[in-house]
Amino acid sequence: MNRLKPYHIRQLILEGEEVSLDFKKTITSCSKIAKTLVAFANNKGGRLLIGVADNGEVKGVRSEDEEKYMLTKAAHFYCRPALEPTFEEVYMDDKIVLVAEIKESDMKPHYALGEDNKWWVYIRVKDKSLLASKIVVDVLKADAKDEGVLIEYSSKEKALLEYLDTNERITAREYSKMLNLSRRRAQRILVNLVLSGLIRVHTTEKEEFYTAS
Repeated sequence: MNRLKPYHIRQLILEGEEVSLDFKKTITSCSKIAKTLVAFANNKGGRLLIGVADNGEVKGVRSEDEEKYMLTKAAHFYCRPALEPTFEEVYMDDKIVLVAEIKESDMKPHYALGEDNKWWVYIRVKDKSLLASKIVVDVLKADAKDEGVLIEYSSKEKALLEYLDTNERITAREYSKMLNLSRRRAQRILVNLVLSGLIRVHTTEKEEFYTAS
């Protein structure tokens, strides 16, 4: 494995926080960091730079052992299934930046234990770890099983695809209302169409919507 050098870290900092990169000055809460860990695992993996402030300033860590302990505790006890971060220490300007890497998981979805003592699924959207909707959780579950999807191409699927031929996007609520479907039925159809590659799901901080692939 190629070891990271200070210039690699500087390059990452210049690129800024994004879907597979997060800065943390220090780890203060296992439940908060668990959200980021599972979001990385549920996506394509990612790196945490600990000892780097949100604005990209290198602060260094006071105790790399303490940070590793907090991250490992979060990964083992606040993530389900448990995760295994790998660590690397990079010396920069007499300071230590601890790099924690989480690989993309083949056991999706991973859940994080929240402060409310409930388990929640998070996904990575741009530079944020967001709560996953039931539809996204179902897509992650089915993706992990990799069983393939049998599409029941009824008038309901046809109506959605025809709508997306002439309209840019639709939400689950709009689709449910348009065909007078129960929320559950609408969600099941959307999950199948996402898995079959006919439509795409888009998650933002404010809403979730679907477009033609």
